[in-house]
Amino acid sequence: MIQRLDICYEHYDSFNELNAADRELIVEAEAATATANARYSNFRVGAAVRLRSGRTLHASNFESEVYPAGLCAERSLLFYVEANYGDDPVEALAIASNPSERECYPCGQCRQVIVDVERRQQSPIRVIMSGSGTATIVDSAEKLLPFTFKL
Repeated sequence: MIQRLDICYEHYDSFNELNAADRELIVEAEAATATANARYSNFRVGAAVRLRSGRTLHASNFESEVYPAGLCAERSLLFYVEANYGDDPVEALAIASNPSERECYPCGQCRQVIVDVERRQQSPIRVIMSGSGTATIVDSAEKLLPFTFKL
């Protein structure tokens, strides 16, 4: 039997179209790219989260000489948040890159980890993927990975 899957998302051709909170989170993610350790790929990624309490945190990617031991910005940040602010749910996650010739989307591992956090906190995470002055937003990571791994 053929089934159909529709995914709804928001797309903004300009950051000026976004609400102030989403713009601020993108600015935080963009700033985090400056701390990236990306000496092999030269692709710096920053991520920022807004927690329910209003606290904003950010992190960047880290590449290692012992490939594939590096870690993406999104997972670095979410693991830190889970370890230190596990009782303060993540409401939104913004991702940015430098260079930013296109929007920055999370890899498959990051998509699964974002879904894992959503499941643990029992609430969706607004994912804001930005770059080149544009943004695409989904209201839950499950929209990015509809067939997730689950034990």
